[in-house]
Amino acid sequence: MSKTYDVRFYKIRKRDGRTRPFEVRWNVGGTSKSKSFVTRLLADNYRAKLMAAARAGEEFDTMTGEPASWVETKPVTCYEHFRAYIAMKWPTASAKNRSSLVDALSTVMPALLAEDANRPDAKTIHNALYYWAFMPNKPEADWPKDVAEILRWVAKTSLSVPSLTETRVIRQALNALSLKQDGKAAAANTVRRKRSVFYNALGYAVELDLLAANPIDKVQWTPPETAEEVDRRVVANPTQVRALLKAVSKHSERGRHLSAFFACLYFAAMRPSEAARLRLVDCYLPDNGWGRLDLQGSSPYAGTAWTDDGGTHDHRELKKRSRNAVRAVPIPPELVGILRAHIDAHGIAADGRLFRGARGGDLSSGEYPSIWRQVRQEALTAAQAASPLAARPYDLRHGGVSLWLNSGVSPTVVARRAGHGVAVLLKVYAGCLDGEDEVANGRIDEGLSAYGDDPDAGPQSAHDE
Repeated sequence: MSKTYDVRFYKIRKRDGRTRPFEVRWNVGGTSKSKSFVTRLLADNYRAKLMAAARAGEEFDTMTGEPASWVETKPVTCYEHFRAYIAMKWPTASAKNRSSLVDALSTVMPALLAEDANRPDAKTIHNALYYWAFMPNKPEADWPKDVAEILRWVAKTSLSVPSLTETRVIRQALNALSLKQDGKAAAANTVRRKRSVFYNALGYAVELDLLAANPIDKVQWTPPETAEEVDRRVVANPTQVRALLKAVSKHSERGRHLSAFFACLYFAAMRPSEAARLRLVDCYLPDNGWGRLDLQGSSPYAGTAWTDDGGTHDHRELKKRSRNAVRAVPIPPELVGILRAHIDAHGIAADGRLFRGARGGDLSSGEYPSIWRQVRQEALTAAQAASPLAARPYDLRHGGVSLWLNSGVSPTVVARRAGHGVAVLLKVYAGCLDGEDEVANGRIDEGLSAYGDDPDAGPQSAHDE
């Protein structure tokens, strides 16, 4: 049980149209608390008791919001612990990570509820958790009435954290992580991500002395295998990429603006979120020769619910890098020319960004895939368009990294430019260029033809003739 002396009280609020219209509101350790009553007299009495305890110097329980002396010594529930874990992680987590935390624990929580004849359907429980209970920026006072009723039921039927030491319970929870809401199997990467969140949440329970050890460690449960290597069929060669970029530039006005964006993904092996954040000040674009991009951040799409400023994009440091890290990426003259032409034709945004959304704001990850799908049909052969070749804009990055590796560039240099560790690079991005098999096959043919028909003879040479 976590305790604090940091308690603040607010005026009682009347919310018309509710069964319990008089709401007592207070804040404990930075977390908003509330409790509603039928009459103002009951609300006044409850508030007075809270304030008397605070004046007497009592510590308050951060979970219940009430004085610690009022709290029964009973085990913390999984519902309470998950809310506390998310609240602990929230301030320093990226928007994407926040979404991942809430999604994973909203998926596993229904499996950690006691059986009850009045159980709501799984989707209703998931949505109440995902959109309300597990969102620290949405205080209980703002929960809709129907949602609050569902969550009171969840709080009442939630299993305790100590019950997670039962192998049956843990296995039940892990199996829940393996399924989508429709009951079908979830993607392997999704299962691994959610299991990691669940594991870390239980690790936090160990840290708080709610559990002696992480119970997942003793369960023989294997997550589904994930395909970590890039599918070599998605990797386009330079000729194919140039054809695609040309088709984009002729597609429409938006296509002309996005052509240089797609070029950055290939020639500089940038992530789309990094290219979306690229500013003029980050670019060294000489008249001749190689240039350089000094990448300093990324702007992944996250959604307004997950960002601190309420924006749609989370402006963050480079992936898995410190806040002030800069990744220098030398770029070939071809990309230098493309970017110079883009700046001349389209200018830059007020904040210096090269690429903008259709309305001038951040370039959304939902805006450019449709254009890419259309130009693939125009620029590729029918067989190529029906294949996975460069099916997604992100596959351009795969192609760029594969080109560097297959050109003989040191993996250490490639990893530094691409923003990866060397081990990850060699495991994931060592795809082959389209058409390279023909080169290898030709060399094998030469080796086979070097031998005659005589089984005892060695390889033939020009001198034998």
